[in-house]
Amino acid sequence: MKPPPLDYLRPATVDEAIAALAADEDAKVLAGGQSLVPLLALRLARPSRLVDICDLGLEGVGEGKEGSIRVGAGVRQRHLELDPAIRTAVPLLADAVGQVGYPSTRNRGTLGGSLAHADPVAELPVVAAALGAVAVAAGPSGTREIPCAELSTGWFSTVLDPAELLTEVRFPAVAGPRHGAAWREWAPRAHDFATAGVGVALDLDASGTCTAVHAAACGIGGSPLVLSDALGSVIGFAAGADPTALLRSVATAAREAAAGGEEDQVELVGLLAARAVADALASAGVAA
Repeated sequence: MKPPPLDYLRPATVDEAIAALAADEDAKVLAGGQSLVPLLALRLARPSRLVDICDLGLEGVGEGKEGSIRVGAGVRQRHLELDPAIRTAVPLLADAVGQVGYPSTRNRGTLGGSLAHADPVAELPVVAAALGAVAVAAGPSGTREIPCAELSTGWFSTVLDPAELLTEVRFPAVAGPRHGAAWREWAPRAHDFATAGVGVALDLDASGTCTAVHAAACGIGGSPLVLSDALGSVIGFAAGADPTALLRSVATAAREAAAGGEEDQVELVGLLAARAVADALASAGVAA
């Protein structure tokens, strides 16, 4: 099906894009188009104007303040998957993005597009929330920083104003010398939308004892479910200890944090959390 009639603009600067969005409350941002174009074709979205942001220079990856990693909102997901700097500094992001659809999907989809679309089972908003990343939004009143854990307000909805545009996301460079990370999800078929998913990143000290854990899940409600506090029992786990009790406690804590969701998804979150913790510990050099 063809999309409904609309105006198409391709501004050359962020300010021009913001002005175009502010001038029409029914305008939509077009980044990779991976989510928006199918909605247009099915007439599930009917914007009066598309504001294409592909020429705004939002594709950079670089070092930010205090060792953070600045990732432009227009960076393609395939780039996140393959960039050595991302894999070194934010391995959970690289691990999770590899589960997003097919390579063709990741070649078109962007980081900012995924966060702004706020699909409740999308991988990238969960990773950003788990790691304490901060999104930068530009609008008519200037720029503001939004913790990614607070960006989504529910199903396909965010705190962004219609005239605001995500320009970059700042990830803490969490990967120390003994860092481990893992993303685990379950979907009915390979490359399908996940029913539930869990991402875990943790750090060990020189003795092999866990000193920090960051985690979040998708599939429970309309927004990422941050599990970092719920999985606090992982902190203090030391190399050589029996992991059985730890993984059982992780599964129980994750299920309790997800209480209120669909029963099968709650069970999946518990199972996936235990697997992700075990795999993250293994990637940090501790058998679990």
